[in-house]
Amino acid sequence: MVKEKPNSIRTYDKDGFRRRAACLCFRDQKEEELLLVTSSKDREKWVVPGGGMEPTEESHTTAEREALEEAGVRGTLGRYLGMFENKEKKHRTWLYVFIVNELLDDWEDKKSMGRTRQWFSVQEAAQKLSHKPVQVSYLDLLKKEQDMVT
Repeated sequence: MVKEKPNSIRTYDKDGFRRRAACLCFRDQKEEELLLVTSSKDREKWVVPGGGMEPTEESHTTAEREALEEAGVRGTLGRYLGMFENKEKKHRTWLYVFIVNELLDDWEDKKSMGRTRQWFSVQEAAQKLSHKPVQVSYLDLLKKEQDMVT
């Protein structure tokens, strides 16, 4: 079952992959605590906020919109981490770092589907995302990036 938002149009690239964007939502610039949301399909599982791009939307706009809709957060969009391909589901996801400035008490997916959110260390988040190998690869890339800096 795929959740469809009213009035949303799925967009695909020339290879037939669905165009998506997502954010790694961090508590602050240190990028040590990551905000995950419960899955729309299974409330016992956690996911990185993200979703499909609208036809006229740029990936960074989608990433910010999805962070607000799914996690109820506003903040500052940081660097672009890369594009991740899920060949099995035929998705291509543009991924950004997002620094959270504001946590809303009520947000769209909390009201419409009872979604919740929680902060995790990056290591805990990797464990919570083990059912989503592509999302674990987001954190692997982040760790590689951080290792290059230190």
